[in-house]
Amino acid sequence: MTRQALIIDCDPGVDDAVALLLAFGSEAFELLAITAVGGNVPVVKTARNARILRQIAGREDVPVFMGADRPLRREPAGAGEFHGAEGLGDLTPFEPHAPCAEGHAADAIIDLVMARPAKSVALAVLGPLTNLALALRKEPALAERLGPVAIMGGARAEGGNITASAEFNIWADPEAAAEVLATGCDVVLFGLDATHQVRATEARIAALEAVGTPMADAAASMMRFSQRVERKIVGWDAPPVHDPCPVAWLLKPGLFGLKPCRIAVETGSELTRGHTAVEFREGVAGALPHRWATSADADGVFALIAAAVR
Repeated sequence: MTRQALIIDCDPGVDDAVALLLAFGSEAFELLAITAVGGNVPVVKTARNARILRQIAGREDVPVFMGADRPLRREPAGAGEFHGAEGLGDLTPFEPHAPCAEGHAADAIIDLVMARPAKSVALAVLGPLTNLALALRKEPALAERLGPVAIMGGARAEGGNITASAEFNIWADPEAAAEVLATGCDVVLFGLDATHQVRATEARIAALEAVGTPMADAAASMMRFSQRVERKIVGWDAPPVHDPCPVAWLLKPGLFGLKPCRIAVETGSELTRGHTAVEFREGVAGALPHRWATSADADGVFALIAAAVR
């Protein structure tokens, strides 16, 4: 079986944690690296959390690189209220056995992609796009070399989750998102319109808890924490599980409906900072270089998660 070469850029984060466990447990991927960025919690913690999850999964063969500790032009802004102060919900953090790899995440992305045939390395971005923007600034040829760039970010019909119109990952570093979208990267964006369809219901969490492996226990723990937090803050019984969606699409594209579009990001207005303007009309936008996820098969996504952690 030919495996998909993959780099995951993330800011774990409880839903990032589930996405990482999905990737760690899926034989279809050749995981080249995990690159950490500051986002849900500071980068020192996101890099540690990625290493914790790597250790739980028994995948110390995958290097973890630490990246940007702040947005391109903004002050860092976290989301600890949704992920816990340490970023992993109820899981007690610890110092993993294996350290971070040497070097900056942006350089690792460049080196790994440029060393492989064009379009052969996919990138899943599950946090702010700072690391990718820095890599593209340093090596513009990266845009044409990367395979699909599957991003969790943005909002259209569903509205925002950090402001009325903006999703957190894009809002946290809108300049980075705007720069990435302006390049020739093959971008597929999984915004709230799709990820809000993938929810951790009581039955789905209980099914994971019944598996009984360390990876399944960790994934279920993340979802239980989200369930409790979402009930308190938003009033939802079944929290959305955002970040596994790009990874699930790379494993099984048919689980998602996509539409060609052009996406622009608001960077000038504080009121609508990080708003994603998603235009499907070719007559208005001209070329439609991006793709936007409009639908998701939640049962299919959770079946992939269950298989990976089993």
